[in-house]
Amino acid sequence: MGMGIHGEQGVWRGPLKNADALVDEMLERLTAELAIGPGSRVAVLCNSLGATPLEELYILYRRIAQVLEGRGATLVRPMVGHYVTSMEMAGASISLALLDPELESLLTSPTTCPYWRGA
Repeated sequence: MGMGIHGEQGVWRGPLKNADALVDEMLERLTAELAIGPGSRVAVLCNSLGATPLEELYILYRRIAQVLEGRGATLVRPMVGHYVTSMEMAGASISLALLDPELESLLTSPTTCPYWRGA
């Protein structure tokens, strides 16, 4: 768990865990220094590292949404898909960003950039 996009050593190696347990551990580490609570607006990226299919990413995202919304946060423009990949790398990453009004405006602004769908 926690390996780098090019296979760099991770946090631990051990028996497989179910998706909810993995997401819970990832969110615990990611939110340790973020004050996510009622009224927080959070951008979420649930990313395939290459070989992980969308079906599995949506299983992860389901739990991400449960946990963060359970803390009272609003998820803004969640992104689930193949965004930052490495050739046939298995696994997924989660990225979170606390949004202020300026960042939210930038994230949700219309765009015509290739590979980035605007609001």
